[in-house]
Amino acid sequence: MELRPFDPAAYLETEEDILFYLEAAMEGNDPKHIAAALGNVARSKGMSEIARKSGLGRQALYTALSEDGNPTLATLVAVLQALGLELTVQKRAA
Repeated sequence: MELRPFDPAAYLETEEDILFYLEAAMEGNDPKHIAAALGNVARSKGMSEIARKSGLGRQALYTALSEDGNPTLATLVAVLQALGLELTVQKRAA
């Protein structure tokens, strides 16, 4: 039996999958985890396509949106926009 590392990008097929995945990633408030989750979503859509739509370099996106990356707010906004998403703020439930 051959074991392969789990790749979430392979299972993010619908908009609903992506929204639930990102929502769950943001619940932990861990910037590195959020960046990596956004990277998984970008890979599920095709990193080259996201790079083209965002105007950012493909390799720069792989680096910034990794577990060890530290993307700028401008990068996050550009990637979200390329994915057809937006950053919003809401009051936390008590």
